[in-house]
Amino acid sequence: MPKGTGKMVAQNKKAYHDYSIEETYEAGIVLQGTEIKSIRAGKVNLKDSYARIQNNEIYLFGMHVSPYEQGNRYNHDPLRTRKLLLHRKEINKLIGDSKEIGYSLVPLKMYLKNGYAKVLLGLAKGKKKYDKREDLKKKEAKREVERAFRERQKM
Repeated sequence: MPKGTGKMVAQNKKAYHDYSIEETYEAGIVLQGTEIKSIRAGKVNLKDSYARIQNNEIYLFGMHVSPYEQGNRYNHDPLRTRKLLLHRKEINKLIGDSKEIGYSLVPLKMYLKNGYAKVLLGLAKGKKKYDKREDLKKKEAKREVERAFRERQKM
């Protein structure tokens, strides 16, 4: 099964707007208690989250997983730091790549694959303001072409 396929739970649309994605990696995620139940219910927010390398391991910061309603005392801290699971070769490659100036690790989407929660991590380079404007212009032009094409087909 290719990377990023499975039942989509959450997507970080802002990441595609703010960064240009160079490479993607599929990572498992270490969860506690009732977190998987909240994830299956789709109560996850990746908007302000990011990944960082500490002690040769990758951790995800700022991902919000809402507490499970029936979890009572077994619930967890919604914004806790979560460890990501990758192969050692991938981690070593990411350590080298992310040390370059301007690169960061951004979670792009979270999905369920074979019953496990997975995060699609992107090695991203920040866009400048003019790059964002250029992308918006391209997107708008593409929409106009598609709209004109649809109008022609109706006639």
